[in-house]
Amino acid sequence: MRPHHVEDGPSGAPLLVLGPSLGSNLSMWDAQAADLADAFRVVRYDHRGHGGSPAPPGPYEIADLGRDVLELLDALGVERAHLGGLSLGGMVAMWIAIHAPERVDRLVLCCTSAKLGPPEMWQDRVRTIREQGLAAVAPPVVARWITSAGHAADPERTRRLEAMLASNDPAGYAECCGAIERMDLTGDLPTITAPALVIGGAQDLSTPPAEHAARIAAAIPGARLEVLDGTAHMANVERPDAVTDLIREHLR
Repeated sequence: MRPHHVEDGPSGAPLLVLGPSLGSNLSMWDAQAADLADAFRVVRYDHRGHGGSPAPPGPYEIADLGRDVLELLDALGVERAHLGGLSLGGMVAMWIAIHAPERVDRLVLCCTSAKLGPPEMWQDRVRTIREQGLAAVAPPVVARWITSAGHAADPERTRRLEAMLASNDPAGYAECCGAIERMDLTGDLPTITAPALVIGGAQDLSTPPAEHAARIAAAIPGARLEVLDGTAHMANVERPDAVTDLIREHLR
């Protein structure tokens, strides 16, 4: 399956592919695409079941989402690219770096995890979605994306994020939850050879940096760890300039 995508920047520039989180779509990278398009060909995509991408029948595994991105690279005629992603997007980027290292130049892994449990959490969420729809899980999920101060400062942004999550295909979202539930990349992280930047949010309750970002950075040879204060899970939205600067520095 080839995911829906958009491109910004000059066609001959180095390619940077950015993957969104579970529940979001490619628009979550708007700030980075606008700022990085001066030096990079920025391609943003939607996971299956999200945004403009179709939702084929499940079950999904991280390998399926990774192969979707490889299909996209093939369609773009690109052998090798920089890969970045937040949360689920970072999981997909790690899978590709493990299983198709020849396709990856550099990695940017933001607020993500190599194994994210417990399984019961994902099973409960899927049950709620199937019984009540995505609108039922949007407020509590988005509450963890942004700090409490961030929600208070920009309540309209919170409403936009909740609407974005609720607009996805319920079955596709649920199948992506299952892919995360069954994912375990921890044992393969030391095989990653691409230079990796790992970004964590100091107030991230979904993937606390000490439990996730720090462990990823310690396992990938030569990886660099940066933990940003004043942000929860959606670091690139809450601290856009800081994340963009880190990406630009790492890729150059």
